[in-house]
Amino acid sequence: MTFGGSASAFLLLLTAVFLSWGVCHGGRILVIPLEGSHWVNMDIMIKALHSQGHAVDVIRTDKSWYIKDDSLHYKAITIPVATGFNHDFINPILKKLIAIERGKSPLMSFVSLQIEMFNVMFDVHGMMCKMATTMFEDEKLMNSLKAKNYDLVLTDPAWGAGILLAHALKLPLVYNVRWITSGEGHLAIAPSPLSYIPMTGSGFTDKMTFIQRVKNLLFFAIWEAQNTFLIQPQYQAVCDKFLGPGVRYSDLLQGADLWLMRVDYVFEFPRPTMPNVIYIGGFQCKPSKPLPKHLEEFVQSSGDHGFIIMSLGTFVNELPDDLANKIAAAFAKLPHKVIWRYKGSRPTTLGNNTLLVDWMPQNDLLGHPKIKLFVAHGGTNGVQEAMYHGVPVVGLPLFFDQYDNLLRLQARGGAKILSIATVDKDDNFLKAIKEVLNEPSYSMNMQRLSRLHKDQPMTPMDNALFWIEFVMRHKGAAHLKAQSYKMSWYSYHSVDVFLFLTGAVLLMLLTAVIFIRCLCRAVCKKKVKRD
Repeated sequence: MTFGGSASAFLLLLTAVFLSWGVCHGGRILVIPLEGSHWVNMDIMIKALHSQGHAVDVIRTDKSWYIKDDSLHYKAITIPVATGFNHDFINPILKKLIAIERGKSPLMSFVSLQIEMFNVMFDVHGMMCKMATTMFEDEKLMNSLKAKNYDLVLTDPAWGAGILLAHALKLPLVYNVRWITSGEGHLAIAPSPLSYIPMTGSGFTDKMTFIQRVKNLLFFAIWEAQNTFLIQPQYQAVCDKFLGPGVRYSDLLQGADLWLMRVDYVFEFPRPTMPNVIYIGGFQCKPSKPLPKHLEEFVQSSGDHGFIIMSLGTFVNELPDDLANKIAAAFAKLPHKVIWRYKGSRPTTLGNNTLLVDWMPQNDLLGHPKIKLFVAHGGTNGVQEAMYHGVPVVGLPLFFDQYDNLLRLQARGGAKILSIATVDKDDNFLKAIKEVLNEPSYSMNMQRLSRLHKDQPMTPMDNALFWIEFVMRHKGAAHLKAQSYKMSWYSYHSVDVFLFLTGAVLLMLLTAVIFIRCLCRAVCKKKVKRD
């Protein structure tokens, strides 16, 4: 064997040793995700963890919507459930919400929408509690999970099953988070002055008038009522039954080691935060890849006008026929090409310039040099991809956080929002599209946000991977957690200290008054004796 051959063989052996060392020393991660668009970004993170040599197990239901039973980058653990969060569950709700949004009376629409959302939240979290109960009652499953010696639990806390399971398994807990079971994530862990932090659903920015601050407080009360009476009691009942006395769900929720927050301060309004909150907004974004041949030919046929894409996310596959026809008619009047992700009945007014698709490579289209506009529902993934690629947005929010996401882009001059109730009136949709296309400031502002977002020392994904592995190396991140989550509300707000100091001052004043009265009486008695 020649020296060169020996050296090559040695290098190959050394490489194999290093690769096997990386696999052997990779961590074991248990993931409890959400469905829909939440799974889309969690799946991206799971693939990145798998590429780092970590073994990932994903808990899913047997009625899972998006989470597949088999994958190259994770192993599935399937839990049987009576009902699942899937199309059969969500489609009737979406139709009802759209009908409410298009109601004639804004006040009645608001009230009806709140009632419907209360019912949806109660049902969804009830499903999660039943799933958690099924897991805890399955001794074989729980023993199997304990035997695997996971390094941590990674979950999306908008559903609480992962939080409960992490405590039962006594594992470090990491959140891939924007929403928790009771609202926006920051509200549970960081100080949140309502004077400049708008509540989800309020439609306000961080610059509020007095009346807006009053309304903001009312929205806070609505969220608190929903959590106190509809959501938290369901999870607390599971805690009481399986996790032992004295375990409070609110403490488990707040006690996560790490909060990987799916926003950054290019997108989010500035606000107080905590040491164990790591900002990874846009971690799922990446440079675009070449389009499939048929799509590339279609967008190239747009010439100098360029093209527009429209998608209303993973939940919304169709719209009422009259609304879809209005949107299609507006697109038909444009010189641009349009790619519309839509699975409903083909609109009768559809123009030759519009291509309907069941699925589109959204990130690759947003990164194409001929893209001019994104018509979007306002989901977190979509608005961050638009910001990453610097594409202006016309927003059609439907429910949940979508209006608030779009509002953050609109406040920075990169988007224009239309309500679903007015999109089909007075050519509002067409006017909004023309305004954003023809006014250069929209594109310029989104390009500026894109530059700010990308100007970071490391990518959001690399940041997320570092901190997940940090928790694995150190068996948690207790040194980053404030003690506030262990405190009672009166201790946290120093109500007991205030009452103590108030009592002490009152006691001193009372003592002084009594002393003065006694002194006055003594002086008066001496004066009487002299007389």
